[in-house]
Amino acid sequence: MRAVLVIPLLTSLLLLAASACVPATHVGVAQAPAMPPPHDPNDYPNPYHEDAGWAQLDRRIGGTSAVDMDPDGKSVWVFERCGTSDDGCSKTKDLDPVHEFNAQGKAVKNWGRGEILYPHGIFVSSDRHIWLVEGISQSGVVADVIHEYTADGKLLRTMGVSGTTGDATDRFNGVSDVLVAPDGSIFVADGHSEKTNARILKYDRNGKFLLSWGKLGAGPGEFNAPHGLAMDKAGRLYVADRSNSRIQIFDQQGKFLDEWKQFGRPSGIFITKDDMIYVADSLSNAKNNPGFGNGIRWGKISDGKVLGYLPWGEYNAIEGVAVDRDGNIFAGFTNVPNFRKFVKN
Repeated sequence: MRAVLVIPLLTSLLLLAASACVPATHVGVAQAPAMPPPHDPNDYPNPYHEDAGWAQLDRRIGGTSAVDMDPDGKSVWVFERCGTSDDGCSKTKDLDPVHEFNAQGKAVKNWGRGEILYPHGIFVSSDRHIWLVEGISQSGVVADVIHEYTADGKLLRTMGVSGTTGDATDRFNGVSDVLVAPDGSIFVADGHSEKTNARILKYDRNGKFLLSWGKLGAGPGEFNAPHGLAMDKAGRLYVADRSNSRIQIFDQQGKFLDEWKQFGRPSGIFITKDDMIYVADSLSNAKNNPGFGNGIRWGKISDGKVLGYLPWGEYNAIEGVAVDRDGNIFAGFTNVPNFRKFVKN
């Protein structure tokens, strides 16, 4: 009788030991697969083609790293560099850098002339306020401020002081993006290279500083060019940690949850209301992210698997990304300036 009991007892002990070796996962957060089949990160279907000439503007569109959707899910907002690839707005004061394009591609709003030095990031909040981020240009033009405007271009507030840099809670250095959470909390991605800041800051809806996290590095919660921000419907914050070739995922208190490398070297991130993630990769190459090509990859937040890939041949170009309610993709291009719409085949 005793021998009969030993076998199930040993079996139970072995099962407990095996389960103890399985790493714990973070509740509600998809764990990044090693690289789901196909293993080639560029070998995914592309069901899109360009809708050439869709954006109707009476001049050349400048470098565009900043693209976001209007809450209506149809109109798209663009923050571009006044017709040039880099610092055109600092030199030309008679061109509007902010544009709203309706579903037909017509520019129905244009504003901001003379008020902007260096367009870099944009976020359109649920109340249709337009948040604009000015960083540091390649030529050394320093702005490092964040503005909140109405949809008609009325300035409501500015965070930071234009022309100054710093690492205090009211100064930025290489500020890249901003995001407003559903409760009004303001998240800022502050940093653009290893020579600038490398941190995320959180403020309340009134701009009162709450907390910050991050430093230069490649470990969990460290950054090298936190270039873009997005939030899923569960409230998790996604950071395009570009020079580390990964997306980092955090809760709203800065707790590290996960990292994803399967979407390439991210410049821009967009998450739809149904939790599809789209990632713009402008800088992958054989040296800094072997095996990955430039373009846009997308997949589901729920499992982190890449489902599709829109390849793009121009290096250091495709940075901004947004997606409308019908699944059309809008992409902003910087060093080869353009703004394009891609529609399903």
